[in-house]
This record gives sequence, structure tokens and C-alpha cells, in this order.
Amino acid sequence: MSSVRIDTPADIRGALGAGMECGGLLLDESQLGPDFFDLTTGLAGEVFQKFTNYRVRLAIVVADPKAHGARFSELAYEHRAHDAVRVVDSEQRARQWLSYNPVVRC
Repeated sequence: MSSVRIDTPADIRGALGAGMECGGLLLDESQLGPDFFDLTTGLAGEVFQKFTNYRVRLAIVVADPKAHGARFSELAYEHRAHDAVRVVDSEQRARQWLSYNPVVRC
């Protein structure tokens, strides 16, 4: 896993750059600050939107989305099969998705 952390909106640019460099980014929930899981802050939405807009794959490993509240659990459920941003329950699933059919660079 990378050393990238996302605690504030200012961290998104670095995470996006790392994802562009590597052809995708894998983050564990320990690399995400509390504001990411509090959907009222908009941080998760901003992260998801940036990675989607730039077509950079982001896999987020969250063992138990329900532990972060009903709203986050719902968001994770909606992103279990998203094209650009996926929330998965294991590092193995994250790596498998990231390695399969990588984004084509034009």
C-alpha cells in the first residue's frame, strides 16, 4: 500500500498524482481521516469526484463500512461496482480490481 493519506481536501491532489503515476491507487481505511467517513464534510464526495473526473482508479479497503455509520455504509454499497472508485473489504479484492482492465491512457 502507498504512503498517501487523505485527511483534508488539500491532500486530494497528492493522492490523485500518486494514482496517475501508478495507474491506480489503493488506500486502506487507516489512510483516511475521520472527515472522509463523515459525509457531511464533503471530503469523500470530493475524492470520489476527482478520481472519477480524471479517470484514475481508486480502491478503498474498508473491512466493515457499517462501523462508519449508515450513510457511509450506503455510499460504500453504491461503490462496490463503480468504474473508477471502489470500496472493497480486502486488500486482495482491491489489488485484483486494480490489476484487471487498467484504465487506458491516451
